Amino acid sequence: MEFRIEYDTMGEVRVPADKLWGAQTQRSLENFKIGEEKMPMDLIYAITTIKAASARANTFLGVLDAPKQELIQASCDEILSGKHDSQFPLSLWQTGSGTQTNMNVNEVIANIANFTHGKNMLHPNDDVNKSQSTNDVFPTAIHITAYTSMREVNLSAFKLKSALDALAESNMHIIKTGRTHLQDATPLTLGQEISAWAHMLKVDIAANEQAMKPLQAVAIGGTAVGTGLNAPNGFDLQCCEYLSGICGFEVIPSENKFHALSSKGEVANAHGSLKALACDLIKIANDIRLLASGPRAGIGEINIPENEPGSSIMPGKVNPTQSEAMIMACMQVIANDTSIAHGASFGNYQLNVCMPLIANSFLQSARLLKDAISSMLENCVAGITPNLGTIEKNLENSLMSVAALNPYIGYENAAKIAKHAHQNSLSLREAVSELGMMTEEDFEKAMDYKKMVFGEKDK
Repeated sequence: MEFRIEYDTMGEVRVPADKLWGAQTQRSLENFKIGEEKMPMDLIYAITTIKAASARANTFLGVLDAPKQELIQASCDEILSGKHDSQFPLSLWQTGSGTQTNMNVNEVIANIANFTHGKNMLHPNDDVNKSQSTNDVFPTAIHITAYTSMREVNLSAFKLKSALDALAESNMHIIKTGRTHLQDATPLTLGQEISAWAHMLKVDIAANEQAMKPLQAVAIGGTAVGTGLNAPNGFDLQCCEYLSGICGFEVIPSENKFHALSSKGEVANAHGSLKALACDLIKIANDIRLLASGPRAGIGEINIPENEPGSSIMPGKVNPTQSEAMIMACMQVIANDTSIAHGASFGNYQLNVCMPLIANSFLQSARLLKDAISSMLENCVAGITPNLGTIEKNLENSLMSVAALNPYIGYENAAKIAKHAHQNSLSLREAVSELGMMTEEDFEKAMDYKKMVFGEKDK
């Protein structure tokens, strides 16, 4: 392998000749050989976007020459096109500020220009990092990627909600037995049951939108400790104006840069909203797989798509794999919330020192939720159908419809009927007839499933 010599404040470093990074990136590669996780590319792209916006702000404010701004913009455009993804090799498990990744981006931006147009066109610190510090760039990148990824999660969740709304409406007339504590309960319709799933997503989407708003306030302009040292007056406002145009949503400077550098409370709160969504998605996935259990020895009240063989030994077996994948993905989101909570608590003095962990955990959660929701919609929910024969059989065999007899014969007598029916393998109708507690006319009047489900006026 051929090498070139790069320099930083600690001396010379040998860098592979075909790489665009410089001395500080190479030092990090050699010093942090930890795990397989790399810094997420979404975060790299966000940092690159900040570099482009910062260069424009610096030129507008008269502290960076226009030709250098144009070179920085051209380098950033190349990175954002995906052309140089391999030039960002650093381990996630590095300095807690993300300094080496910020310098990795600075060096690659500078060297794209330098290798193309000649040496010393751009300096990674003096030009690309002008008016910035890792300490304000990295948390700004976290907020931008967190906001963007949550917006994508909400889009997927809204599509699933819409599909569940339609599924609920089409099955609103199918009356079935309810279940509480995994035991038989009073009736409801299949549509009503599904409507709960849709409404959960409606609430979660609204909560996500509310939790996203604080992420629009960013740390840029705070530089090292929040004072804005080496950044010209108005840099934060100007940079945020450019970021807003690039990102497609309003980005504003934090009211308190000291807070913005050291606290990750907004990120922890936003991820808590994703965790709540994950909890509801687990509930929905579990309901689907339990309702589809069987096909002979389970509940079997709904049919789900048969996507792939379910067993290497049992021919013809089909499993609720989409539900299982959703559940595992959401469990990882819940685990990530714990990581983010611990990381957010490490805002020692003027800087949080667990930012790579926080960023990676958040982005993994958002990606898992977006993908799992889309997969669940396409490969499961879109193909759910009711199993009418089983639904009717279970409804007729359920004993908890006996609650409708309470107004006629009282709770204790109704309990006697239910127990007698259960102990003697009778239907409620047969038990009432044997015990002689009601006339057949009153039983028919009470045992009106539509009235139980929809009420008197909607019968």
